[in-house]
Amino acid sequence: MQVAHQGGHARDQKVQGAVVQRNLIIRWSTLEGNTFIVFHYGDTKKVALTRRKEFFRSIGFTADVFGKWIQSTLLSPWKTLPLLLLAQCTAKGHRLALEHSRFFQVLQVLAFLAVLRRVNAWLNIRTLNNGVSDRFDWNREVVVLTGGSNGIGRRIAQLLGDHGTKVAILDIHPPQEDQGRLPPTVRFHKCDITSPSAIAAVAADIRATLGEPTVLINNAGVCNHKTILGGTEADTRIQFEVNTLAHYWLAREFLPHMVKRDHGMVATVASLAGYTTTPNMVDYSATKAAAISFHEGLAAELVTRYHAPRVRTVMLAPGFTQTALIGRLTPEDTWFNPLLQPETVAEQLVRQILTGNSGHVVVPGSSGWLARNLRSFPPWFQHSMRSWLERLMRAD
Repeated sequence: MQVAHQGGHARDQKVQGAVVQRNLIIRWSTLEGNTFIVFHYGDTKKVALTRRKEFFRSIGFTADVFGKWIQSTLLSPWKTLPLLLLAQCTAKGHRLALEHSRFFQVLQVLAFLAVLRRVNAWLNIRTLNNGVSDRFDWNREVVVLTGGSNGIGRRIAQLLGDHGTKVAILDIHPPQEDQGRLPPTVRFHKCDITSPSAIAAVAADIRATLGEPTVLINNAGVCNHKTILGGTEADTRIQFEVNTLAHYWLAREFLPHMVKRDHGMVATVASLAGYTTTPNMVDYSATKAAAISFHEGLAAELVTRYHAPRVRTVMLAPGFTQTALIGRLTPEDTWFNPLLQPETVAEQLVRQILTGNSGHVVVPGSSGWLARNLRSFPPWFQHSMRSWLERLMRAD
């Protein structure tokens, strides 16, 4: 459950270089294990993001990493189908299949599941993108990012800025210099995102300096970590205004242009707390559940009401994330439910955004699967899970 979008790290180290050969120029920029590669060939420019540091190196060996290994080996059709073909098409393979019939029965089941998983993934991508493709030029796109001065948001701004993308940070506090200097394509705009008039004023400035925004990332979030009776009216209001209502004010400001061009993207940073209502932060869970509904409803309206099937929607639902406010709580850091770093969460979102496709990113996938499917379990299990979460999210 992401409980705050605050904090940050000042350990970003950047390495750059270039290779020139005839008309081909290759430039690279490495930041915290991510390598941004820019290919220039004549007037053509292509950018790729690769991850030199694997996921398990950032969070350790966890259930999520183990699950990814299973998916890339036992549940990979490229691993299982060749073995079955050898068993059917070669004499030696046929003999081995007869000698080890139980093994090949298991292999057939794994191959079936692998193919089924690939088909399901293809259907998901095809459906979420409404069966149409679109191309994003990330050196020409303009990104509006809320809550980008620290924590997860700052890392998102850093990654997109190093990619050469123009980013406008909307926040009430400027980025801190002691956390490192942001790329020159990233600009800060002081803005109270709970005020539609303030958003309109800043939007005019962004359009005049950077151009018309084509990507909106609703990242800003607050959490007061109080019980229903322990919180005040102001505590609850500010959480709904920042975590939920601001999504609507920002969409009404920037979405019409995306719809008109049938090009753009709206990314929503929600939380696993939106799936699993958590004691001591019920109002926060409610705001994130509303953010999930906003994302799902917007995706449907874009194709059914606004006739803009190429406008993409992305949602990120992170688990426990180590930010500045997490110190007041007692979240677990276990093999099944690891405590995430802001860098890990931001990298997962940016990776999805740079694909130019709609998507749903859940980090970590292990506890995320349980959170997303919790309501399909019996009531006794759901209640026990919420009671257990109370101990993790106790701030008193």
